[in-house]
Amino acid sequence: MNMKVNLAGVILNNPVMTASGTFGSGEEYSELVDLNRLGAVVTKGVANIPWAGNPTPRIAETYGGMINAIGLQNPGMDVFIKRDIPFLKKYDTKIIVNVCGKTTEDYIEVVERLSDVPVDMLEINISCPNVKEGGIAFGQDPKAVEAITREVKKYAKQPVIMKLSPNVTDITVMAKAAEAGGADVLSMINTLTGMKIDVNRRTFAVANKTGGLSGPAIKPIAVRMVYQAASAVKIPIIGMGGIMTAEDALEFILAGATAVSVGTANFVNPYATTEIIAGIEDYMIKYQVEDINELIGAVR
Repeated sequence: MNMKVNLAGVILNNPVMTASGTFGSGEEYSELVDLNRLGAVVTKGVANIPWAGNPTPRIAETYGGMINAIGLQNPGMDVFIKRDIPFLKKYDTKIIVNVCGKTTEDYIEVVERLSDVPVDMLEINISCPNVKEGGIAFGQDPKAVEAITREVKKYAKQPVIMKLSPNVTDITVMAKAAEAGGADVLSMINTLTGMKIDVNRRTFAVANKTGGLSGPAIKPIAVRMVYQAASAVKIPIIGMGGIMTAEDALEFILAGATAVSVGTANFVNPYATTEIIAGIEDYMIKYQVEDINELIGAVR
């Protein structure tokens, strides 16, 4: 039974990886999860310099999910390269680094620094606010998506994954823009903008007022967007958004995703990723599927 999938020439042992920001950089979960079992570990977003993130409270539970407004807190490139990469290199899994920035130059600086670091792929988080454009996210303007993809590709030595924001009118426009800019892979969806109000305290549940909604509540939207994007572009897609079980993961694969990322589930069940891998294997045995690639985009 073949579980291997191909993402722009990078071969994963299976299609299941972690979603950025929900798994630290791997070490935090390594006592509970055998990292060798994962197709890839996607690190928390890393910037050119340390970011403090947003004021607290930064997480609020919602019906069927959670809202977070962490603000991409991270220790910066120097600590990341010195501490996290050597740890991950001990395991038989692919390393995907999530990159964030506030300007195009910020992204390029990180990508250049990673060019001679032993990581397999770069995931570019374009849901970051573009400070030079008044704070609108890079990923909400197709011209900006194409432009930043093209710039990053000039400097990247590893295949580039563009992580798309769902907070747009038409996801296919953004997918095509990333592809036109030279993206090797798309990952989608990032969180949906949401809000929760604490009625007893009569204030916002997170200090940032709004935050990113994730978890099972967003899965039907995510599956729909993956299906639409897979029909619009020729490059592989990593699907994510509310995956809790193998059945959830298989929905994304059948909709057209080559691989999947598990995010919020890690907070409620740290074993979610390996359970999902085992569940996909069981499904393939049950339905006599010899190659996982037979399932990719099988529903049309």
